Amino acid sequence: MKINYQETSRDLLTRIDIHEKYGSANIDQWTNDLLKPQAGMSILDVGCGAGKLCFLFNDYTKGGAKITGGDFSEELLDKAREKNKQLGTAIDFRFLDFNKPFKFADNTFDLCTSAFAIYYASNLDFTFGEAHRVLKPGGRLFVSGPLPENKKMFYDIIKEATNKPIPPMPGSSRFKGDIFNTISKIFAKTELHVFENSLTFPEVAPFMDYVRASLSEDRKLWTSMFNSHQEYEALIKKIEEVATRRFKRDGKLVMTKVVGGILATK
Repeated sequence: MKINYQETSRDLLTRIDIHEKYGSANIDQWTNDLLKPQAGMSILDVGCGAGKLCFLFNDYTKGGAKITGGDFSEELLDKAREKNKQLGTAIDFRFLDFNKPFKFADNTFDLCTSAFAIYYASNLDFTFGEAHRVLKPGGRLFVSGPLPENKKMFYDIIKEATNKPIPPMPGSSRFKGDIFNTISKIFAKTELHVFENSLTFPEVAPFMDYVRASLSEDRKLWTSMFNSHQEYEALIKKIEEVATRRFKRDGKLVMTKVVGGILATK
């Protein structure tokens, strides 16, 4: 399955900010509790973006882990390097295209992670094979992404606004099936962990900011609903009308993020 997808940095950072402002649970704490990264470990984060997970692990290990972050976006890598410089941390941020061979030797890392990124790989067998190759024996892979039941309210509002089915999302539609099965086939042991985070919006405006960031981020996946900017704005208006009706009825908008974490051992 070929995925033609590239997330914009602005949309990604908008959504991260909204999760932190309105969420009830902390995915960073969940991740650290699950993985417990240790000083002395060598860690690779694939699709690191602006370095969120890398800085999280660096803080948790008090700078004691050797951390490498790789991403396809030079714009996001620049943001990560700037923060790295400001904090005085020693994380190695470099270009990495997960559709091509990883430029690391076999058996290099204790932990390989990827948050909301690697599941867009064009060839899952190849990409997870590369992750397996660069991990040491007994090393762990951790991949997080949306499950099929993720942000049901968001999709319900769009369906009500358009009377059209939601197009398949490569993350949620592949996570429990193709991705879990591919990893299980390659790794010795594979587990699925679940994280839930309810985002409570006290007004319609921040929810619409999330809608815009999500639809813009995934614009190539929504072509059944809009193609031109005019069609996009018309869709946004319809969604806002439905969201406003729901807000007047309930006094709030609650969207639950349901995230899966696949933890595998080489």
